[in-house]
Amino acid sequence: MSLNGHLEELRRKHDTLSKAVEEAQRSPGTDDLEIAKMKKQKLQLKEEITRLAAP
Repeated sequence: MSLNGHLEELRRKHDTLSKAVEEAQRSPGTDDLEIAKMKKQKLQLKEEITRLAAP
């Protein structure tokens, strides 16, 4: 897989996770620990995207 393809896949995962976090936060029965885990994964993806996209 090329670097651009990998970055695109990471961005897709980040976007999907972002939507899942938003939906979980609107749902009253969602566990706060689960939301925190998703946010941590989202941050890790963002850091990886930033690292790979740096010149």
